[in-house]
Amino acid sequence: MAESAVIKSETRECASGGMYLTFGLGEEEFGLQILKVREIIGYTPITAVPQTPGYVKGVINLRGQVIPVIDLRLKFHMIEKEITDQTCIIIIETTTREGAALTGLIVDQVSEVLDIETDQIEAPPSLGATMDMSFILGLAKIADRVKILLHIDAIVDDQAIENLSQLTQQ
Repeated sequence: MAESAVIKSETRECASGGMYLTFGLGEEEFGLQILKVREIIGYTPITAVPQTPGYVKGVINLRGQVIPVIDLRLKFHMIEKEITDQTCIIIIETTTREGAALTGLIVDQVSEVLDIETDQIEAPPSLGATMDMSFILGLAKIADRVKILLHIDAIVDDQAIENLSQLTQQ
């Protein structure tokens, strides 16, 4: 069993240095590769779509394009928070089996864009075979803080989100 864990960790994508958009969810700070970000918009009303998981808030119409929106707090099993004037939707472009797709991510607030060096990034800790850490590219040590660098394709690689994306593209 230990062999398969080693093989899995060797083949998974790891973070490298570069530009990252950082944002907060509660007290935690996260980052995602800036090349995945298409734009950041203020919170806008979301149209709910029946029979989707709770973290899939629905869809928005952004300049004529319908985009699925997920709440990262709920996706990460955090407590839902009231919308504030700092709540944003980050529009990202991910690669799915069907090609490129846009998805909105609700976050508490956007912090900054950081140029993170490769030597500031550590691999995510191994928390055993029962914990899926495939959505974490690495942990960036910035000053006295740690920012969790997300593998955003792995987060939105979800059948419910993919189905909703396909519906919006038709």
